[in-house]
Amino acid sequence: MVARHTKLNKSVPYRLRSCVWEITLACSFSCKYCGSRAGKAHENELSTAECLNVVRQLRELGLRRVNLIGGEVFMRKDWKLIVAAFCGAGIRVCIITNGYRLADEDLAFLRDAQIESVAVSLDGPEAVHDAWRMKGSYAHALESIRRVHEYGIPVSVITALRKDNAPLLQEFYDGTMKQLPIFAWQLQSCAPMGNAAGSDELVRYSFIDVIRWVAKTAPVAPFGIGIADNAGYFTPEEPYIRGGGVFAGCSAGITVLGIDCEGNVTGCESMRDPSFIEGNVRERSLADIWYSPDTFRYNRGFDASMLKGKCAGCPEGPYCAGGCRSYNFFTSGDLYESKYCARESDKEADK
Repeated sequence: MVARHTKLNKSVPYRLRSCVWEITLACSFSCKYCGSRAGKAHENELSTAECLNVVRQLRELGLRRVNLIGGEVFMRKDWKLIVAAFCGAGIRVCIITNGYRLADEDLAFLRDAQIESVAVSLDGPEAVHDAWRMKGSYAHALESIRRVHEYGIPVSVITALRKDNAPLLQEFYDGTMKQLPIFAWQLQSCAPMGNAAGSDELVRYSFIDVIRWVAKTAPVAPFGIGIADNAGYFTPEEPYIRGGGVFAGCSAGITVLGIDCEGNVTGCESMRDPSFIEGNVRERSLADIWYSPDTFRYNRGFDASMLKGKCAGCPEGPYCAGGCRSYNFFTSGDLYESKYCARESDKEADK
């Protein structure tokens, strides 16, 4: 089908700023907690021409930054064409990778394209990392971080927190992280979706201990340390874990867009359930999806009366809007209740 196009309605208040695009599900790993169940490329993945058309549409929507994810981005044969199209359009590009193998020619290309950054996934100390991914993958990731840095490309680390690795943050920081030439370290909570679906035990770690550790460590660390949007919110440490700001509610469909390898559009690429698909780029233009009055209603139509459980009675509820929609959905089954809010665990810890 030919995508339907809509003239941009400048009166609509929502402006796209960031996009997470899963350009392939091909991957060298099949991690036990992979939210997208990556491994093999799907037969119906967008073609090169379709991808370049998506880049054009994102530019027309005013996109400022894109995170390219997989699977493993570098396993898609035309990834350089996609990156070059974004960079040529003045859109900042970050690639998230497992860092298993990066060729010199690939790093030279990224340097010359002036990519914004490369983020490498590291799960914790070597034994923890390799147990969830593949033996030897930890060493490869460290080597990739050093090589990316040597090519003059800004490099960061992303760690998915779980029950097994959250208590090891200090050990991981002292033994590994402090020695790495990175500019930032992002901590995010592993969600029980994809390969980890049904594994609620994974998320049962002390959220408030992590928040307090970050607040204590970030001011003295040789790089930035921050908490992703699916953990927090509104504890006294909040400004120390978000670079001086506070969480202002889920931005899915407000300033953020997710696109999967087959062209399905969601408010956030972590919203991995068919009920969140707002359309497909093969059938509708991105402008038509973004500016439709019927899309992203879970956020665009939010008001505090929609909050559930403890969030309904929380004085900060109207400000954080109940936290991360995706994480809520996969941990509590409800979009508007943050089952693992650090504010609540803070109260429990201090009793």
